[in-house]
Amino acid sequence: QVQLVESGGGLVQAGGSLRLSCAASGRTFRSTVMGWFRQAPGKEREFVASISWSGGSTFYADSVKGRFTTSTDNAKNTVYLQMNSLKPEDTAVYYCNAAPTLVALIKSNHWGQGTQVTVSS
Repeated sequence: QVQLVESGGGLVQAGGSLRLSCAASGRTFRSTVMGWFRQAPGKEREFVASISWSGGSTFYADSVKGRFTTSTDNAKNTVYLQMNSLKPEDTAVYYCNAAPTLVALIKSNHWGQGTQVTVSS
C-alpha cells in the first residue's frame, strides 16, 4: 500500500504558476511510475503527466505539453508537478497516483485526497 498526499493547489490568475507536490510513503518499491491526473466538475478524470522514479521517462497530455513539468525528488519520496502558463481550463482537482506501470497507473482506482487548482481569468 502506497500512501499519497497531494498539496500545493490554490487559486491563481491565468498565466500564473503553481507547483504541486505528491508525497509518497509505504510500499513505494513497487510503484515504478508516478502520475498526475485531474478532474474538473462534470468531466471524467484526465491523465496529465507521469514520470518514473528513475527519471528516465516522462509523458504529458497534449493539453499540458510545454506548460507542465513533472519531476521527482527520490530522497524525499516526492513527485512534483510544476504548472506554468496556467489557463482557466486547467481548473480541476489534481490527484497523484503510483503504480508498477503506466498502464496500471491509468487503470488504478486508488487515489489521494487531491488538491484543488483554480485558475481565474
